[in-house]
Amino acid sequence: MSLEKVFENNEKWIKDKLSLHPNYFDDLGKGQSPQFLYIGCSDSRVTAEELMGLSPGEVFVHRNIANMVINIDLNAMSVVEYAVEHLKVNHLLVCGHYACGGVKAAMQSADLGLLNPWLRCIRDVYRLHKEELNAIEDEEKKYDRLVELNVQEQCVNLIKTAVVQKAFRQRELTVHGWVFDVHSGKLIDLNIDFEGILKEIMEIYHLD
Repeated sequence: MSLEKVFENNEKWIKDKLSLHPNYFDDLGKGQSPQFLYIGCSDSRVTAEELMGLSPGEVFVHRNIANMVINIDLNAMSVVEYAVEHLKVNHLLVCGHYACGGVKAAMQSADLGLLNPWLRCIRDVYRLHKEELNAIEDEEKKYDRLVELNVQEQCVNLIKTAVVQKAFRQRELTVHGWVFDVHSGKLIDLNIDFEGILKEIMEIYHLD
């Protein structure tokens, strides 16, 4: 697709929006009040608003390779802080997807240069769940399970943060773990036990 086509698509999108809602862009310019923070993968096949059936202004989005929540990643931590503390979102969503290239790369032993330290965080997830994963003989099923476990561990990483713990005490904030099945289009809720995880880790990670 050419860049010219992109701008043509933009013009058509504007016309379509205005034909349905003449004040659409005036309203959009007044600000945002999303209820969701979506932390997903940068994969070009996975777009937050589209798969959730939401419109601009309804979901705050952060994307990176393999939907990671790393405590020294100032980009991700700034997004979480802004979404929770200033936008007052009540639902934090970590959404992975099957056929994730980042997760698959972490299962291999290749030297990928600058990607190595990022992928090491996914390999740490594998290390934590090595017994379960090594018991899975089918490589594709093992790959899918690591995708799910990675989402779970990134949810735990969110729950470790002071801003999330504070917001939980003050209001009905919660953390969710999802997987998007690129083969069927379905969103799968992993039913992360937010309060159970919080209780389990509080001895070490409690932050006033």
